[in-house]
Amino acid sequence: MSPRKPNDYRNELRPIWCAGCGDYAVHTALMRALAAQDLPPENVVIASGIGCSSRLPDHVNVYGFHGVHGRALPLATGIKLANPALTVLAVGGDGDGFSIGGGHLPHAARRNIDLTYIVMDNNIYGLTKGQPSPTSPEGLKKKAAPYGTMEAPLNPLLMMLSYGTSFVARTFSSQITQMVEIFQAALQHPGFAFIQVLSPCVTYNNTYDHYKQITAPLPADHDPSDYAAALRLAQITETQYLGLFYQDRTRPGYSAQLHELQALASPLTADQVIDKYRV
Repeated sequence: MSPRKPNDYRNELRPIWCAGCGDYAVHTALMRALAAQDLPPENVVIASGIGCSSRLPDHVNVYGFHGVHGRALPLATGIKLANPALTVLAVGGDGDGFSIGGGHLPHAARRNIDLTYIVMDNNIYGLTKGQPSPTSPEGLKKKAAPYGTMEAPLNPLLMMLSYGTSFVARTFSSQITQMVEIFQAALQHPGFAFIQVLSPCVTYNNTYDHYKQITAPLPADHDPSDYAAALRLAQITETQYLGLFYQDRTRPGYSAQLHELQALASPLTADQVIDKYRV
């Protein structure tokens, strides 16, 4: 069988994001990354919550589950635990992931659950017509905040690093080649991989020109295994560095830990346990 191509992961349902939305590029990059890994579509599952970006599973020819607001991570965790052989991803936006779903982030990180979480961050609630989100800059004026938002924005990378996430990266939807590389590295990572994608909303918060001015590659000498260096770089906000900030390859993923625990708890294989309790 010849290697799979990106179009093998494209289904007949076409995306309906606004023309120019960064999520189109994320969709394309993800299909390229899946093809580069030659992953069978039937062995891939994408879970999402609510929001523009959370529609992504509808447009990829793999299994998908469009869940409730903020619950992409527990949903993806349940899928991975039910069938560890699957490649599991969670996708969503900054509102879904950092607001109502924010409480699930530290637990996915501490468990080091074997899945990839892609957050398409547009600094706004686009689906509900432009309310400020947890990553909106202070002072941003929108219809829901006519005098400007008063809250300081979250720093997603610093937050995830502080939780002990074993793979932390940031990329930009206009940098599709880098996105593919980051997605591939995340899919290969044995543990919880977090990726912040700067994905502008052209309708309510068009930040393309802004990000083109303030984004830059990580310093050439940056070592992703250097946790302290990753923390220092994540604290720099005037420049939004792009690339792999941190990766810990030594820490076992949750599936490996669970397998060891199951071996201690029962001499039976997983199939034998299923047969034993089959109704």
